[in-house]
Amino acid sequence: MLKARYAEAKPRRSAVALGSNIGDSQTILEAAIETLAQTPGIVLEARSNWYQTKAVGPPQPDYLNGCVILQVEILPQQLLETLLAIEQQFGRVRQERWGPRILDLDLLLFDDIILDTPNLQIPHPRMRDRAFVLVPLAEIAPDWIEPVSGYVIKELLKEVDCSDVHLLMGN
Repeated sequence: MLKARYAEAKPRRSAVALGSNIGDSQTILEAAIETLAQTPGIVLEARSNWYQTKAVGPPQPDYLNGCVILQVEILPQQLLETLLAIEQQFGRVRQERWGPRILDLDLLLFDDIILDTPNLQIPHPRMRDRAFVLVPLAEIAPDWIEPVSGYVIKELLKEVDCSDVHLLMGN
């Protein structure tokens, strides 16, 4: 059903969260966006500012986080594979759950679909609980409806504590 619905080449809207807390995070994140924008079948529609956020998980440096909206002409699984390949290209090594990372790219939303497979869940299963995702996403897509809850992003944002999310000055 998913392939039939998304088989035509019509661009689909997708939201991706970006994060980094190892190395020159802002440079890494900017380069990751540029890499995405140069990928065939992907067009950058919008990007948020960068936000400095407290890390979730083991003790580690603060993160820089942001979001992008993409127009894509590929299936969700192909987009996930592209995101994972870009993480690897930037030196991402998956070791510790919620550990520090040079680059983290999470597929948040893909049009209005709900997908649950062993390696991909859309919407991202924890996005509604994460201010570091919702703050930058609300900046660029406040009225996008999260299809599981039926709420728009700006409404979901009201339900989370944003005290550890700070706009990076000089964005």
